[in-house]
Amino acid sequence: MSNAQIEIQLIASIVAIACAIPGTFLVLRKMAMISDAISHSILPGIVIGFFITQDLNSPLLIILAAFSGVITVVLVEYIQKTGLVKEDTAIGLVFPVLFSIGVILIAKNANDVHLDVDAVLLGELAFAPFDRLLISGVDVGPKSLWIIGSILILTVTLVIAFFKELKVSTFDAGLSASLGFSPVVIHYGLMTVSSVTTVGAFDAVGAILVVALMIAPAASAYLLTTDLKRMLIYSICFGILSAISGYWLAHWLDASISGSITTMLGLLFLGIYLFAPNKGVIAVLYREKQQRTEVLLLTFLLHLKNHTEKRERHVNHLNEHINWQKVRSKTILDLAFKNNMILIENKIVSLTEKGDEFTSQAIDYIITNEDAQIEDMKDDFFLFRG
Repeated sequence: MSNAQIEIQLIASIVAIACAIPGTFLVLRKMAMISDAISHSILPGIVIGFFITQDLNSPLLIILAAFSGVITVVLVEYIQKTGLVKEDTAIGLVFPVLFSIGVILIAKNANDVHLDVDAVLLGELAFAPFDRLLISGVDVGPKSLWIIGSILILTVTLVIAFFKELKVSTFDAGLSASLGFSPVVIHYGLMTVSSVTTVGAFDAVGAILVVALMIAPAASAYLLTTDLKRMLIYSICFGILSAISGYWLAHWLDASISGSITTMLGLLFLGIYLFAPNKGVIAVLYREKQQRTEVLLLTFLLHLKNHTEKRERHVNHLNEHINWQKVRSKTILDLAFKNNMILIENKIVSLTEKGDEFTSQAIDYIITNEDAQIEDMKDDFFLFRG
């Protein structure tokens, strides 16, 4: 493996970490699409910064681009607070305007400068190792690595220093204000960090991959845990995994590195979306099926509780009068029997002492409108779930 390959993977991994940290808070605040708005609307800030300095490497570009990102957030929230449109509509109104201004400025005034729209939107990690940082004539590595590395150090420092404030304001802005943490200051601080991170990653990976690295790892982690610290760790790990695997996918297919990394992010999210233990589609479908079966079981037990006549408790009664299909009837009977809720003698079903106690408690909970507690009660009574 060559030095260029190592540097590309290192840059991609550091960009992934730098994007995953603010991205986690954006996802939790339900502001995922604001990252897309910021990643496009910082373009006029970059262009104006270049017009002022005539230097693509000037730090002023990062400052003005970050300022442009904050302006985007302010405009979106101002439009949203009017109550006339929702947040997604406000985003759709603001960032195309700002992005278009940047495109027009480039087209009219920067045709001879390497500041084209394709590079801004797509980025190309393959070229990042060739843009070197020289200090006193000494090559110290890719410029992108130093820029995004510095931003990462700043981001980590701020998150550690203000973790409590970020956590409280993210989950309860009212509590944050009552504790003396200004939610507005924390909010715009987060938006500023997001803007600076986006700008720092712009030249190396482009806007599309920045958005993907900010949102996809955090969204994937959100499906696996409810713990904030663990979610941050998962987001970082998913970002690094996608960055490295995406690079080797691009190497194998001879395709775009940014596109391949985004593809791996999508596949990772899809896998977690389907197979996550608690929030995954398969787990949710299984849980819904289980709950439907348990509701039918409870209905059957209530029926036995309220009827003493043998004909009402005959096995065939499930098919003839309750109109359950044979497969469903057998499923319910087997579940009740395995949980020692019923006895079957000569095809006559009777409640056991355990079944009678469970049914009585269930009736009490339903009458008192506390049926939510039935779930806890099932854990005490059920050895087997539906």
